[in-house]
Amino acid sequence: MNKKICIVYTHHKLGDLIWQLPYIKAISDHHDQKVDLVVRKKTQAKDILKDLNHINKIHYNEFRKGLAYWIDVFKLKKIFDLEKYDYVYILDKVNKPAIAAKLAGIKNIIGPGFQNQKKWITVKNYLDEKDWKLNYSEQSQKLLKINSIILNDKFPDLEVNIERLKVGNNDLMIDGKKIAFGVDSFEDYKMWFEEDFIKLADLLHEKGLFDYIYLVCGPDKSNVAKKIINDSGKKYFIDCSNKDLIGVILAIKNSAFYIGNNSGPLNLSAALGVKTFGLIANDPVSELKYSKITPITPQDYKDDIWTRNREGMKKLKPDEVLNKIINNL
Repeated sequence: MNKKICIVYTHHKLGDLIWQLPYIKAISDHHDQKVDLVVRKKTQAKDILKDLNHINKIHYNEFRKGLAYWIDVFKLKKIFDLEKYDYVYILDKVNKPAIAAKLAGIKNIIGPGFQNQKKWITVKNYLDEKDWKLNYSEQSQKLLKINSIILNDKFPDLEVNIERLKVGNNDLMIDGKKIAFGVDSFEDYKMWFEEDFIKLADLLHEKGLFDYIYLVCGPDKSNVAKKIINDSGKKYFIDCSNKDLIGVILAIKNSAFYIGNNSGPLNLSAALGVKTFGLIANDPVSELKYSKITPITPQDYKDDIWTRNREGMKKLKPDEVLNKIINNL
């Protein structure tokens, strides 16, 4: 009889979920079984991961603090009660999924076991407390290792059905050479300036590297895309800020290469197999070592010295970015 497997990941950012794809796949391969996921709705996992053959169901659940803490625990317990999982893997240090799984009577609860999570984990293969300092990818790698789960590939890989993506997005299906600029980010201090994207576009156009540029940008920062279009006066920009995530994925997948700020779409692009360049000045580039992203950093960049000040992004000069792109295409 097949075992029922569930994997829980509680972070809300798209990029963080993308980083976990290799470990989700490894757990599925280990059990030779499709897995269910429990993630936050904000990740939009039901749109992103719909075409992955090793994923069965995706459940949304929130993981809030304060008064909503126990509401979310019992909502998750209800999912566990309904599905009757044999194994629950928690790829995170939070207590809520472990508490809900324990209350639901699940026998095999696996997680890093940091701090109070130990009380609820039933499989006693814990990470060391010092592993708290590891990044999320390295924590998941170690969790798999101590539970004898083989990891064949540390790099995220995302398959999508292009025909599914085209529905309602015919306006993106234009002839010519396309590239994509990722012009926003969840954190403003990671955002390159609009005038620099405009200058880079001019330089790339002089080299004949594109006919159109998709401007990948969330609706909450649509002003960034609109400023680039208005200030440049160029007709080759395509504003994708009004597109949902399906449209964004299609635009990225249609691109010869992607250049952008450190953000969810940057990680998404690399996972989609598109040549991807990350503009990094104000955060540690070492976090990208389990990604196929090619980082572009200022000449004086040091991985352990960075600030949360957008002005630092001005150290990335358009001509230097151009040279890095050309040398890596």
